[in-house]
Amino acid sequence: MPENKFQVIPLRAFKDNYVWTLRDAKVAAVVDPGEAQPVLDYVAAEKLQLVAILATHHHQDHVGGIEELRRRHPVPVYGPRGEPISTLTHPVGGGAKVAIEELGVSFEVLDIPGHTRAHIAYYGANMLFCGDTLFACGCGRVFEGTPRQLYASLEKLMALPDDTLVYCGHEYTLANIGFAKTVEPDNAALLEREASDAQARRERRPTLPSTIGREKATNPFLRVTRPAVVESANKYLGRRVSDPAGVFAALREWKNQF
Repeated sequence: MPENKFQVIPLRAFKDNYVWTLRDAKVAAVVDPGEAQPVLDYVAAEKLQLVAILATHHHQDHVGGIEELRRRHPVPVYGPRGEPISTLTHPVGGGAKVAIEELGVSFEVLDIPGHTRAHIAYYGANMLFCGDTLFACGCGRVFEGTPRQLYASLEKLMALPDDTLVYCGHEYTLANIGFAKTVEPDNAALLEREASDAQARRERRPTLPSTIGREKATNPFLRVTRPAVVESANKYLGRRVSDPAGVFAALREWKNQF
């Protein structure tokens, strides 16, 4: 696969959000700018021209900065056509293509509802921008969909190549690992991940991007057919459940209380 001619830079917003910024020497595009100021400061300091904004879902900590950004930079704004985002100029849904020609990159839009009713992801150039559906070692809460819907969305993401880079919306990784260890305490890959991700945070580095392969090896929400995960879910519920969507729903309820 040819190497991308741009970098992906995480800009911090609020307490633990990331505004993913794709940039080369001249232009930039941003994903989920909940706050405008970090983006405005960065493009000014780096002398970049903002050329596009991509949104994954309607929550304010992902779209709250778009209006101010567009006042300064009247660029196209892509986002889910099924959600109430007044600042969109290009509403899109599953199967659509979003091309950022200035950066030489094109993304396929994936429908991944569950966290919100019409949440989308952007997949292309070996990268996945998945908002709050899939987290490093976790997944989003079910706010507007159903657990079965969210599980189906995660299955769709699991079908992507294992080396796909996963860029999610928040730095929740260490807390998620704490829950994952409770579910699957003997997972050696998970314990290795905890050590490396804890080191990253000590050095003030993001734990992201992850990869689909790493998530399949360590993320309990993607491991709902594994005997140890099924047993933990059953112990939490106090009854037997074995179908993957049912195990997933039990884990999501458990994590809500964790």
